[in-house]
Amino acid sequence: MSQSIFKAYDIRGQYPQELNEEIAFKIAVAMGKHFGPRAEIVVGHDARLSSPSLYKAVLRGVKSQRSNVKCIEVGMITTPMLYFLVNKLKADGGIMVTASHNPKEYNGLKVVGKNARPVSGKEVYELFKTLH
Repeated sequence: MSQSIFKAYDIRGQYPQELNEEIAFKIAVAMGKHFGPRAEIVVGHDARLSSPSLYKAVLRGVKSQRSNVKCIEVGMITTPMLYFLVNKLKADGGIMVTASHNPKEYNGLKVVGKNARPVSGKEVYELFKTLH
């Protein structure tokens, strides 16, 4: 996994060369550990062709911890909707599969904590290194 996919605001790279299901799964495992054993995590995805597959990998990763993590699967939504749901549901965090404004050959992950506080890609990388 290349450190270059961990950006200032999110995680993104060309699909599937830089970011794929295996990498999304590993990041989701680390984030599931980070949010804790009883966390509620909202997970959604955008309309990119690669997003449903990456979404499933993220769900598997978060759920793989065999803890009481509650994964709130919301399917295809916008990023602002994810932020709204994290707040409305008082969730511990959220993961959105999206590459935002980047070209179609890219995809990525946006991670937020409580109150939809953004977790930068750099923070995710540091968490990944310590938790994985």
